Order: sequence, then structure tokens, then C-alpha cells
Amino acid sequence: MIYLDHAATGGHKPASVQNAVHAALKACANPGRSGHRLSIALSERVLACRNLLSDLFEGYGYERVVFTKNCTEALNIALFGVLEKGDHVITTCLEHNSVLRPLEKLKRDGTIEYSVAPLDNGKLSPETVASLVRPETRVCCVTTASNVTGETPNLFAIRKLLPERVLLFADGAQGAGHIPLKMKSTGIDALAVAGHKGLYAIQGAGALLFSERINPAPILCGGTGSESGNLGMPDFYPDALESGTLSYPAIASFYEGALIVKANRERFARHLVGLTGALYTALGALKSYRAYFTPNPCGIASFSRDGISSEELAETLSERFDIAVRGGLHCAPLIHQALGTYPSGLVRASFSPFQSMREVNALVGALKRI
Repeated sequence: MIYLDHAATGGHKPASVQNAVHAALKACANPGRSGHRLSIALSERVLACRNLLSDLFEGYGYERVVFTKNCTEALNIALFGVLEKGDHVITTCLEHNSVLRPLEKLKRDGTIEYSVAPLDNGKLSPETVASLVRPETRVCCVTTASNVTGETPNLFAIRKLLPERVLLFADGAQGAGHIPLKMKSTGIDALAVAGHKGLYAIQGAGALLFSERINPAPILCGGTGSESGNLGMPDFYPDALESGTLSYPAIASFYEGALIVKANRERFARHLVGLTGALYTALGALKSYRAYFTPNPCGIASFSRDGISSEELAETLSERFDIAVRGGLHCAPLIHQALGTYPSGLVRASFSPFQSMREVNALVGALKRI
């Protein structure tokens, strides 16, 4: 199989990541729950991963790095744990349902109102985002990279145009590992990341990093291994937001993946720009096909073909050519409405920096035959 669905889950796990998971399964214990030597050793690796992620994303210290099972859970903690009755939120039409659905639920419950920034000449304009600020605006939540077009909004410019009192939350599902994300320099108050995509970890690895300007309330309660005599949740982080046993194999893989990104991100980004650029050029020469992306460091390339639905085209690529892509709306309905591709959606090919022109050529060859 030629796997081109890395924006959903990274299909290539480097050897160091695989070895870390294997070692974690062999040395099976519960970090932070016991005082024996193995539990302490695993706890130290968990702490090392917190520190590494805080360093990689210019965060606010290990205690403000909370592990989750995915980026969706991290976004839920940030949104449900911070927003209050009467708040207003700004978001954008680029967003994934992991942002849109929590906001819609909070709206239907009567807790908040939210506004959606549209595209301006096909792109997200920081000025358009800032124009939606109201006196009651509490949070602006913006993706770091569209999972459909690969567009990377200018978070720095958006932050500069927002009033200081407005918090900036960032969905790093697609951007983390591919583009530089520096919380302090940019002014990001909460960053949700998915370890299993651009950070090469296994599924079950996610994290929320947050600044001292917010103190999210727990949305899950239970055991933490600390203050066991207290029937309330601990009032310190990360314990206040980490109920239940952590997935140590996922965290061990997260650590190794983050090390790879720290050493190679710029080189990987250039390579992905090259791969998506080659596909963009090839699609331009094929009749009936239309690209909905430009060359980008996240490896995302969405396109359509006249007369064939996205699901049918994706199925044909899978069944006839053993090429794995994704068709449909990609859990991001508003960007498809903005692009005019709703409800049919698009086919999305997404590349890994461990791939080459071989995979691009195979996809182009298949599209020509179709």
C-alpha cells in the first residue's frame, strides 16, 4: 500500500518510536502511582517528555503540559475548562469539528456565543478575525494549519490585532511538528497538539500546553496518585487535569517523536513543500482535476475531479491502485462551504517527510489512468 493519509494519522513511525513503545510494554508499570523503582523510572520519563514539549513549543513549564489521549480532548479541556456564561468566542471557517462542536454545544447550552471568520480572497485575514471582537470576547480559537487546504494562519499577526484581554487558543493538530509554534513569542495561551500526526508518536498521544493567564477547570475527575485523602481534585497542575492512568507507551513514543522533530523540523518542512509542490504542478497539467491547496510544509494536498465524487475517487484509488487517501468533508464542514465543495467534499492526499517523489508519481500515474 502507498499510504497518503498522514494528516489523519502518521503512517510511518521511526525506529526510535517503535523501540520506545516496545520497551514500555516490556517494562509495564504505572507512573506516578507507586513508590517502587520501576514506577519512579517511568515517572521520570513522563516528566522528561513534559519538559521536552514545553521546550519545543516555547511553553510555560512542565507543570502546564497536560497529557491527553488526542488533540480533541486537549481542545475540550481548554474550551470547557475556561469559558463561562456570557463569554463570546471568535473562531474561523478553517476549523475542525474538534473546535466547532464544543463551541456549538456551549452555544446550545446557553453558555456562550461565537462568531466565525470567513475567508478573504480565499485566505484567512488577521484583520477579518480581529474585526469580530466584541466587549465580551474571551477567546479567539484558530487552527495552526487547515487539514483541508494546508493553509497556516498568521497567528502572530492575529495576536497583535487582538486586545490583550482576549485569550488566543491554537489547534495544533496539523501544524505541530511541521511549522514553528512558539507560545511565548506568539502569545498563544493554549496549544493543543496531536502526537500521532506530525510528531510521529502512536495513537493515544496528545497534549495541552497552557499559559499562566488561564487555569482550566477539570472536566474529568478521578484518581491522580496525589492527595489521595482529598475527595476533591488537586488544585495544582498537571494533576488537576490528569485523572486516571496515563498511557505510558504513548508518552514514551511522544518523547522520541518530539526529539526527531526538534532535530529535523526545518528539513522535513522543506521536503514536504517540495512534495506538495510537485503534486500541485502535476494536477495543473491534468484535465478535469482541480487543486485546493498550494505547496505547504504540512504535506496536505486536497483536490477534486469533475464528474466523480470525492468518496468514489478515494475508493477507486484504494481498490484499483492500493493508494490510501481520504475523501469527504474531513470533519471540517465550514471550509468546504467556503470553498464551494460542500457537501461532496474533496480527496485529500497527505504526505510524510519519510516519503519521496516515488509516492507523488504513483498518485499522479493513478489519476491519469482514472
